[in-house]
Amino acid sequence: MSYEKLTTQDKLKITTLKDLMKSGYQPKPVKEELRQNLIKKMKAGENVFEGIWGYEDTVIPDIQRAILSRHNINLLGLRGQAKTRIARMMTLLLDEYVPVLKGTELNDDPMQPLSRQAQDILEEQGNDAPVAWMHRDERYTEKLATPDVSVADLIGDVDPIKAATLKLPYSDERVIHYGLIPRSHRGIFVINELPDLQARIQVALFNILQEGDIQIRGFKLRLPLDLQFVFTANPEDYTNRGSIITPLKDRIDAQIITHYPESIEIGRKITKQEAAIKDEQNEVVELNELSKDLIEQIAIEARNSEYIDEKSGVSARLTISAYESLVSAAERRCLINKEQKVYVRMSDFSGVVPAITGKVELVYEGEQEGPGIVAQTLVGKAIRSQFDHYFPNPEQLRKDREKKNPYRPISKWFNDGKKIDLFHDDNESDYKKKLDSIPGLRDLVKTQHKKLSEKETYFMMEFALHGMAEYSLLSKHALAKGHSFKDLLSSMLNFEDSSDQDDDFNI
Repeated sequence: MSYEKLTTQDKLKITTLKDLMKSGYQPKPVKEELRQNLIKKMKAGENVFEGIWGYEDTVIPDIQRAILSRHNINLLGLRGQAKTRIARMMTLLLDEYVPVLKGTELNDDPMQPLSRQAQDILEEQGNDAPVAWMHRDERYTEKLATPDVSVADLIGDVDPIKAATLKLPYSDERVIHYGLIPRSHRGIFVINELPDLQARIQVALFNILQEGDIQIRGFKLRLPLDLQFVFTANPEDYTNRGSIITPLKDRIDAQIITHYPESIEIGRKITKQEAAIKDEQNEVVELNELSKDLIEQIAIEARNSEYIDEKSGVSARLTISAYESLVSAAERRCLINKEQKVYVRMSDFSGVVPAITGKVELVYEGEQEGPGIVAQTLVGKAIRSQFDHYFPNPEQLRKDREKKNPYRPISKWFNDGKKIDLFHDDNESDYKKKLDSIPGLRDLVKTQHKKLSEKETYFMMEFALHGMAEYSLLSKHALAKGHSFKDLLSSMLNFEDSSDQDDDFNI
């Protein structure tokens, strides 16, 4: 039986070099290993990058081509574009276990010893040299590039303690303490945020990528390391914090550009997959499709906002955190009102503001506006963008005066001096009573959406108010406890203080 046909259990029973040689084992470079396993999975119709949404026709084919070409890879893209996750998932293309010479620092292949240590073991023990087995998860090493990373961290340095302990001169290579890269021999080595690595440290990678030579404190060692390099970089870094020096870029075979989700549907898949929502929260809080779309729309608005630095990007972590916060806002309301279950409300979106403010990098104008105001503006723009998918566009109605305006009864009620305050923590009874007090609001929703359930109807009634405010049919003011809706003109003329001293609503 050939080595390739041995089961995992049979392989793990091999404990000496003699047994390994009998099995028919032949050393295989890591890039060839990745290539062959990718070919097997593609022929079997398996998706190696399960859960990476939106890259099926763009990034993943490029990665597959790079692996088939046995290329080192640089993943170039803004933050939150799954670059590191992709690199980590490449371990699934490694063999489950590979043999290593037991007791060596550099994961030496028993039949292709690399280090002086491995050569000494083989010279001493011959075919009885012990063999251990390394799982593919142990063959992945990741290093975040920071300005303080040194050559010693990555390549290695002379260890005076080892020299003293072993009573060896500094001219003996056995006094070297190897860095992360040599210790990742026969595996995948990832450097995140490569431009943050100082230029002189990037230079130290040249020979490793090209010739396999390393130099440590005057030692010039021929170490033909077997590595799959994966780098990640943010385009912003090329101008702000540092750059990938040209000779290093030239030695990286494939540069693959990542991107943000190209549709709300893809964004929703990512958010649903990544959001940490507990089962007990799902049992208590019910969300509708529109609320999920609004979360994704916030990120879209942020990426197009004049107040947010487009070079920094808006991570997918924004929508994940915002979704978690939306569920928690509804759950908190449920706990306060001692209710068994709750349905999401538009007022719950006030809870997503803290999830937005920490995830966006503001430009100078945005700094003047303040992160909280910018976050509320993004929520408002998301509402406006989604509004005309569910209700007639008010701007189109203004142009076509012959069409009946379904918003007129609602506007007239507010024009007569009425107002309504919707608070975050309103119980179900008060919430419904307030919305039902507005003439024409329920009719507007029922005319446009005839098959809605009662709880969906109230959500859409509240959504209609927010949408009308975004289209300047009403005035909306943020209160400490919620939002106040009133006539736009009277609000502009009176310059009223938007405090929540009066908790009553007028009918």
